[in-house]
Amino acid sequence: MNLPKKILVATDFSETSDSALDYAVELAKLTGGSIILLHAYEIPVIGFPDGALVASAEVAARLLRAAQGALEAQVERRKPAGVPIEKMLKHDVPWEAVNAVADEIDVDLIVIGTHGRRGLARALLGSVAESVVRLAPCLVLSVPAALFEKAAVPAAVEAVPSTSRPCLVCGRPSAELVCETCRTRIRAEALHRKQAAERPGHRGLPV
Repeated sequence: MNLPKKILVATDFSETSDSALDYAVELAKLTGGSIILLHAYEIPVIGFPDGALVASAEVAARLLRAAQGALEAQVERRKPAGVPIEKMLKHDVPWEAVNAVADEIDVDLIVIGTHGRRGLARALLGSVAESVVRLAPCLVLSVPAALFEKAAVPAAVEAVPSTSRPCLVCGRPSAELVCETCRTRIRAEALHRKQAAERPGHRGLPV
């Protein structure tokens, strides 16, 4: 059996994904391999009873710039390891993008982080990782966050929750890729455009 040389790592910029990337870097050092670091994202869509609206072009551009910057930072932090890391950004459904890229560039292994301690059945049901594992065209290594956890820190001195990451729109700490404040603003902007389009004299929604 050949050791994996071309390793695809999926990231959502969470600490769990950081752990998976660190593990992949160590693996690549042992096998003399290289890494493709992939982030896939979707533009927020706001649903209404009679249709849907997507986020404005300005918000989409901010998401793109933030994702590019986050990928660059991930690679910069791991340069001392001496492992070649190629950045890749896709606007697509995350699990579909991971499996499509793995197939297109013929990777040997996909590495993806998982949040749970009890295995795929309980921790990943319905998640991106679960879809990747089921449909991937190659071997998949799931790296649990607990593998890299440090000794427990007392709650009184733990400043930031372990699930915190920068919001891709505003950069503030968030448990999600886009924080609730930015989600609310995106919804408000979409509703404003919808209401403006429905005023007398307008036909339909702007394209």
